[in-house]
Formats: sequence, C-alpha cells, structure tokens
Amino acid sequence: MRAASESVRPVRLSPGDILRLGLLGVRTRKLRAALSALGISIGIATLILVIGIPASSHKALMNELSALGTNMLRAEPAPDHKPPVLLPESAVGSARRVGPVTGASAVGNTHAKVRRSDKVPESDGAGIAALAARTDLLPSVNAHMQTGHFLDAAGSHFPTVVLGHEAATRLGVDRTKLGGGQAPQIAVGKDMFTVVGILAPVPLASELDSSVLVGWDAARERLAFDGHPTVVYVKAREDAIEQVRDVLAATVYPQSPGLVDVSRPSDALAAKRATENTFSALFLGLGAVALLVGGVGVANTMVISVLERRREIGLRRALGANRGQIRGQFLTESVVLSGLGGVAGTVIGAAATLGYAAWRDWPPVIPPGAVAAGFGGAVLVGVIAGVYPSVRAARLAPTEALATQ
Repeated sequence: MRAASESVRPVRLSPGDILRLGLLGVRTRKLRAALSALGISIGIATLILVIGIPASSHKALMNELSALGTNMLRAEPAPDHKPPVLLPESAVGSARRVGPVTGASAVGNTHAKVRRSDKVPESDGAGIAALAARTDLLPSVNAHMQTGHFLDAAGSHFPTVVLGHEAATRLGVDRTKLGGGQAPQIAVGKDMFTVVGILAPVPLASELDSSVLVGWDAARERLAFDGHPTVVYVKAREDAIEQVRDVLAATVYPQSPGLVDVSRPSDALAAKRATENTFSALFLGLGAVALLVGGVGVANTMVISVLERRREIGLRRALGANRGQIRGQFLTESVVLSGLGGVAGTVIGAAATLGYAAWRDWPPVIPPGAVAAGFGGAVLVGVIAGVYPSVRAARLAPTEALATQ
C-alpha cells in the first residue's frame, strides 16, 4: 500500500505545457481576447506616440538650432590695434589640433579692388572685399551654394572666384549664366577672374555675403596675398565649446593671445541646452493612464474567465492538477493577452510616429527605451492583472467548482 502511494506523484507541467494551457483561453474566446488586447495596444501605442512625436520634434528643433552655429567660433585680430596683428599662416592647423575641434578654416583679406570689368576705373570699386578662401570653408560656416560650385583644389591656381549672395547682386552677375555657355567674369585687382559659383546667404558669417572669394593659391600668385588669415572659423563639439573658446586665442596667436578676439558661443547653444530634456509630463501621464485602462480591461476579462470556466477548473483539479498549475495557466493567459497587445501597440505606435514625422518633415525618432518600456509595461500589466484571477481560480475546491451550473 505504501509502495503504491509512493508511486503516485503529482504531474509536473513543463513551461511549454503551461503556455499551451494559457493559450487555450485565448483561442476559445477570440473576440473577448482581441478586445482585451486592444485595450493594452491602445495604451502602448499612445505611450510610444507621446514619446516618439515630441522626440522627433525635439530632434528637428535641435537640427535647426545647430544650423544657427551653436558649435562655431571665430577668431580674428583685435581691430583697433596698431600696427595690425597678423595671424600666423599656421593658425588653422594649430586650431585643428585642439582635441574637441571638429573642423577649421579661414579667409584672408587680399585688399584687392573688385570691379564689374577691367574697363571700370579702380576708384569706382563696388565696395566689395576680395577674400582668399580655403577650399574647406563651406562646412566650417554652414554655407551652401546657390548655384555653380565652390573653389576646389584642382582649380586653386586658376583665376576663378565665388561670389557672395549680395556681391553677385551688386556686380550684376546673372545667376542663370553659370554652368552653361560663357561664364561671367569680373575684375579683381589687375586680372580678370571667372565666376564659377554664387553662395546662398550665410547667416553665420554675413561678411561673406558681400565678398568675392578667391582660391588661396591664386590669391598668392595673382593678388600679392601674404598668406596671413584674417578670420579663423572653428567648429567644435558643443559640450566643449567653452573650453575651446578659452584656449583658441592662445592657440592661433601664442605670442600675444590678448590681441585676438574670439566670439562667444551662440545664444542658440543656450536655447538648445535648455530644451534638450524637455518633454511634456501631461503626454507621458496620458500614456500611463491609457496603459492603466488597458490593464483594467485585461483584469476584468480574466476575472470573468475564471467565473465562466469554474467547471473546467474543477475538472482539472479532480484529475490531479494542483493549485500552482491552475495559477500558472490563468497567469500565463493574462500575460499572453497583454503581450499580444504590447506587440500590436508597438507596431501601431511606431507606424503612427513615422507617418506623423514624415508629414511634418521631421527626422523620425523612436527611442528604443520607449519601445522596451512599452512592451515591458504591457507584460508587467499582464502579470499584475492576472494575479488576483489566477489566485482566485486556484482556491476553488474541486467539488465547489464541479457543482456550478
């Protein structure tokens, strides 16, 4: 008798068996399961939307502020010093060796006269500065070409120029003639130079708008340029812009740093830093409430499921299922419902965020943390929502459950 009792042991269910039992209620009550998962999916989708849309807007704002020169500095000789300070020809290379600096370039004043043609007397100049420019100037000042192309290494020795936006208007250069037919020419000093491009307005270096840019080597060979930069433009990491500013004067003119003026960081940088971590608590609260409502829906479904399936519970208990197995079945069902809602909500929220960002022409941003938190929150809600129904189901006595009509 003792041997027989020892041979009867409770059946241990594998995780796969418990998962199949949990899916049983989902498969047999598809409409109710779909409605319960829908509540969770709305909550998750709302959560991702209220994080993803502000994040995309925030990214667009950061891009706009960065375009205003939040990471740019300029160093130039003090204007009132006599005799004039000459920055060394190595100033750009020295600036580039500063650790946080990501780019540097320069222009130099050639003091050459600019005229519409060589027939115009030098005394009738257009009041336009002729600046020697390095080929890497555009990215250093966030400039763009309106038409044509910028100076390049291949043509650095040739008499070619790029006009600033305002300079082109003053000189009467027809923008439509660039790139086709005979390119317009202007007189710079005693030579004729061919116009190869016109800059779009440059907000960060407005002096370039009314200037004519000549290649560095061509300026040396044809305009007697001495090679000393007049303005050094530096771009650096935003988190180190103040540190770069503190050492820039000593870097470009070590013999007397006090004779070099360095611009202060743009006010846009302060605005950018002030908005970096700004999100609406109201939106986050809305997502949390929606998630809570979905959790209540799952809990309600599970409680009703326990009431409807009391005979099934009683039959399983009579056949040997213990309380832990009953709890595992209903808890798994709750987590599965929430997990399905979490997956659907993640897909819906991500798609809606991408669509809205594309409509507003924003860079789409879906924080991975929001996706992980959303799905993890859904599973957590499923666990919490399923605890009471699963415990209640496990406490039902087999006789009580089987007696239910």
